[in-house]
Amino acid sequence: MWENIKVKDVMTKNVITVDPEEDVVFAFEKLMKNKISALPVVKKGKLLGIVTATDLGHNLILDKYKLGTKVKEIMVKDVVCVSPNDTLADVVKKMYEHGDKDEIINQLVVKENDEIKGIISDGDIIRALRSTLEE
Repeated sequence: MWENIKVKDVMTKNVITVDPEEDVVFAFEKLMKNKISALPVVKKGKLLGIVTATDLGHNLILDKYKLGTKVKEIMVKDVVCVSPNDTLADVVKKMYEHGDKDEIINQLVVKENDEIKGIISDGDIIRALRSTLEE
């Protein structure tokens, strides 16, 4: 089942991104307003990093950012990516390989020819698997 479902069939295609110069407070607001869990950081079409709702929210609550902190100062630069033609099995493997200890990475950027095509999250995977159970 996992081997037959392609990333391109379940990914979110309309990716909301953030500029590296954006204030972290506004980036977090964008995440909450759009009910999404991650924002790829993009400048002139080039992927520079990623920020997540978990990281931003946690650090904002703990007051770890100075006023005016920019996304580029706190983004994760080593972004894990997959191809639209990868399978869900490939995605789950990467989520575990690149996570800390027993944790997973919850969102992967989907790229093809150095262009962002989408984003895939653990939620997308669960929805795809649920739909196969309903068939």
